[in-house]
Amino acid sequence: QVQLVESGGGSVQAGGSLRLSCAASGRIISNYAMAWFRQAPGKEREFVAVINWSGSNSVYADSVKGRFTISRDNAKSAMYLQMSSLKFEDTAVYYCAAAGGPHITRMSPDTFGSWGQGTQVTVSS
Repeated sequence: QVQLVESGGGSVQAGGSLRLSCAASGRIISNYAMAWFRQAPGKEREFVAVINWSGSNSVYADSVKGRFTISRDNAKSAMYLQMSSLKFEDTAVYYCAAAGGPHITRMSPDTFGSWGQGTQVTVSS
């Protein structure tokens, strides 16, 4: 398994920006597609964005398309989520995850076998 640690969460006003980072260790992350999910209180964990092993392909949830950008740096064993134009409804714990293989397949949580502990993002209106 890949060990994942998120950072970069915090509190921000609506319209602001944050950059989340996910540091990976334990395996070569270029072997895996990676993703961001989020979970708000009382809600199920939902897909945010996914990126394939090389960074050449990514998919976004409709709710974040045009505002969030996922990227990765395999040389640094890291993945990022640049979040802009943040909205109150973006408030959640954000998790990074690694899939079982290098390509984007399904965007459901059970596709991803390794998870970080999460980082809180709070957007005030």
